[in-house]
Amino acid sequence: MKKNNFPLVWVHHLTVPFFDVDAMQVVWHGHYVKYLEEARCAWLEDLGYTYLDMRDDGYVWPIVQLQVKYLSSARFGEQVLVRVYLREYESSLKLDYEIINEAGACLTRASTMQAAIRLADQETQFQTPKVWQEKIHAYLENQNA
Repeated sequence: MKKNNFPLVWVHHLTVPFFDVDAMQVVWHGHYVKYLEEARCAWLEDLGYTYLDMRDDGYVWPIVQLQVKYLSSARFGEQVLVRVYLREYESSLKLDYEIINEAGACLTRASTMQAAIRLADQETQFQTPKVWQEKIHAYLENQNA
């Protein structure tokens, strides 16, 4: 998957815990979504603008679209990394992901789209809030410095 056109790549490392695998010692399919969320939250923490900050600014950001393609299975105790690619941040938050195992094989490809919802009136925003865009611009500038 070519990702050269993405303005940001974030990498999150994790170890597959025992309680995420089934009797076949492979990760149950639903846990991959949890890994995406874990990586996304770590990225937002690094960005300095978490879901709690978003809420404090008057917005929530539900997932409105999720796509997952399972290519191979992660296994108990395996070290994996989740690459997060920022694809869009002005109209919505669109991220692409790759979950990679220790051998460098891509196990999963996924994408999410989140929309900003203003808490005051529950109105979906068709442009992301100014504070969000300012945080992203500052982060991108810092990454390119």
